[in-house]
Amino acid sequence: MSRYAMLLAPSANRVYADQAGRLSRAELAAFRPVLSGDVTDVDAEAIGGVEYLTFDADLLPRDVAYLSNMSAAYALFERAGDDLLRPVELTPLARYDSDLITIPKYAGKTNEQFTKLLLNLTLLASASAKRMLDGHLVVGDPLAGRGTTLNQALMYGYDAIGVEIDGKDVEAYKLFLQTWLKRKRLKHTAELVPVRRQGRKAARRLEITMAASKEDHKAGAVQRLIVLNADTTQLDGLIRNNTVDVLVADLPYGVAHGSYDDEGGMSRRPLDLLERAVPQWLSLLRPGGAIGLSWNTKVAKRELAEDILIANGLDLVAHEELSHRVDQGIERDVVVARKSG
Repeated sequence: MSRYAMLLAPSANRVYADQAGRLSRAELAAFRPVLSGDVTDVDAEAIGGVEYLTFDADLLPRDVAYLSNMSAAYALFERAGDDLLRPVELTPLARYDSDLITIPKYAGKTNEQFTKLLLNLTLLASASAKRMLDGHLVVGDPLAGRGTTLNQALMYGYDAIGVEIDGKDVEAYKLFLQTWLKRKRLKHTAELVPVRRQGRKAARRLEITMAASKEDHKAGAVQRLIVLNADTTQLDGLIRNNTVDVLVADLPYGVAHGSYDDEGGMSRRPLDLLERAVPQWLSLLRPGGAIGLSWNTKVAKRELAEDILIANGLDLVAHEELSHRVDQGIERDVVVARKSG
């Protein structure tokens, strides 16, 4: 086996960066089932005064392609003796320029590295794990906000479906994405239209088609993005069942974020939302699909979140410790569960 050293990307969030090594170890463990061989002796090691994630493995080109998508992967080296590092070229999924991810800035935006981490963990726990590099997947975010997760799905070359109750967020996302596509001179269509259910207006539907190049557009290799301006707990008749391969959601933290209860008031209890929404979300998920959730453990205990998923027939997926501090009022954790089939 060879010894490898992965240089972790710097993070704009210092608190997150301080915990990146531990989170990357957990993420690397999640990649193991799709790699051709085992990964052993994983450690955090200082080389030249800089922290690297080090491990032993026999990596084939497709293995490197998988690991290129680790959320904090910045550079990869093969150890050559005690003093030398031989660069290994990373080939991450990057269908568009990175500013699709980095440009949007707004209050409450989830850290981009963490968004990618959560999507990776969920995808790797699903029946679609070995198709990660091959595209043709559909990612759903039933609490889409202004599209951080949706943009990461587009970057991977996947289609995406989001649900967001706040009309202003949907309009802001539409404006950003259309402006970005025009500046990049990428072929696209975009429309925001009303959706009716039983003769009444039930939602608004943003639908965007886009291609990464003129050649892709001519070949019909377009991506489709749909965002419903609707209540995520009332999706019957708005999205076809068995539509998405993975669902990823960052639940309201109960600090700056909230959700609406049945009476239309603001609730700061994410488990209330989860209990009402999971049955709706499950109908969208294909057999073998996975759900990945993050939330603030200071307002919702992990065991209670797990109980809701288990009660809805989902199987919890074990992973290494992923809880981490975001700020003084938020201790974030992750749970991943898989739908049978």
